[in-house]
Amino acid sequence: MGESKRENYGAAKRLIEGARRILISGHLSPDGDSLGSMIALARLLTNAGKDAYATADVNALGKPGFLDGVDRLIPVRKLKHRRFDLFIAVDCSGFSRMPPEVKPVAEKLPAICIDHHVTNDGTFGDVQIVDPGASSAGEIVWRFAKWMEWKLDLAIAEALWVAMVTDSGRFAYDSTKPGTLRAAGDLLKYGVRTAFINDVIYGSFSRKSIELKKRAWKSLHIWKNRKVAEVSLTRDDFRSVRGNKADAEDIIEIPRSVAKNEIALFFYQIPDRTRETRCSIRTRGDWDATELAAKFGGGGHRRAAGCTIKATMGTAKLQMRSAVKEMFKNACKKTSRIVLDAPLPNSGTPAS
Repeated sequence: MGESKRENYGAAKRLIEGARRILISGHLSPDGDSLGSMIALARLLTNAGKDAYATADVNALGKPGFLDGVDRLIPVRKLKHRRFDLFIAVDCSGFSRMPPEVKPVAEKLPAICIDHHVTNDGTFGDVQIVDPGASSAGEIVWRFAKWMEWKLDLAIAEALWVAMVTDSGRFAYDSTKPGTLRAAGDLLKYGVRTAFINDVIYGSFSRKSIELKKRAWKSLHIWKNRKVAEVSLTRDDFRSVRGNKADAEDIIEIPRSVAKNEIALFFYQIPDRTRETRCSIRTRGDWDATELAAKFGGGGHRRAAGCTIKATMGTAKLQMRSAVKEMFKNACKKTSRIVLDAPLPNSGTPAS
């Protein structure tokens, strides 16, 4: 069951057993982990006799939108007409990360938080099942389902497979542990269509997605001796192809694919009326993506994080570049201090 807070499983069970109508939400623009975890948990609870529903912006589901169970999602715009007595947040640690329509409905309900982000401070919800060492929220949902002795089926297994495979980088990231592969192996028992899912998510792209990639490639900027690479998409870029964030889900891989890259940045502005710029961050080596994201109120994981910068695209880039330069500068100072403080070899210093 890993390092998850198993002592909270019992408290979560009691809340679930005392509830009849349950609402489940992930973060804005749900990725494979968020959407897969929501759909799987809603079906698990429904099969256990509960009236459970997940909610999302159904127009921004992206490639994981093929999953069985998407048709039962409640569009966020219709939430105000529903009533629930328990709220479960997955892959998300607060209302600020969720669709804004969720808060008015869920804020007065008892809540369970299921999450794996290292920046989750454990204060959201009445019960927290949080494990920063897990590959995905989907892995934690699987653990909890096993603990609850809920029965899985093909639809649940495929939703959890998508959650795990997307957030673990197809089981290639450092977050992949023996427990991750044990969970994945269990899901395969239900007939998960691994080749089909791989082709849908990683092997095929819409015209909108390809057009956005072309624009992102043109914006590629590489600096700090190839250690830092960045791309960007403006509101006009999205509007010109009538695309949304789901169509740009893997664009962060463009700067990340640059040889010797250590910090990859993707700046983008979704077509709305705000002046905000969002930034996805990926890191390698000793760099912590959450250190950069936290400077702008964001969070995530050591290797993958994100934030919203309340500024125009140009200003946001300048602010993030300044933060990156400061991080490099601090690292240099730390290295120099370690070298200067180290005793010289054969210095004659008596042993303590």
